[in-house]
Amino acid sequence: MVDIPKNKKVILFDGVCNLCNNAVTIVIKYDQKNTFLFAAIQSESGKKIIDYLDIDTSKTDSIILFEPGISHEIKSTAALNVMNNFGGIWRITSLAFLFPKVFRDFIYDFIAKNRYNWFGKKDNCMIPTTALKAKFLD
Repeated sequence: MVDIPKNKKVILFDGVCNLCNNAVTIVIKYDQKNTFLFAAIQSESGKKIIDYLDIDTSKTDSIILFEPGISHEIKSTAALNVMNNFGGIWRITSLAFLFPKVFRDFIYDFIAKNRYNWFGKKDNCMIPTTALKAKFLD
């Protein structure tokens, strides 16, 4: 397993997806409490966490929110929990929890299925800048 500092949550994301990389940039911008660390699902750390959680990435290949010793969430629940952590106006996203999970995940899966066609794909995973390196697991 990967060594994760206490009181941190890890966001596992598709490192070659342009939409996912842009979402990581947004999370970094709004993570005022410095809650989140990141790992691409294609990275060594990402693979170790996925193996530890026993997640089939053929069914969930874009976002996993992992809070060590507490829980992990996938798909729409993970995305909404990340946004709710920001506070302020972002708390309005909690209204999406009024919809059944199956409906939220249907929308999520539709976007995830089309993300490469709509937003493009990189050949390699994102490489964080020196200033952001501490936010990413190796």
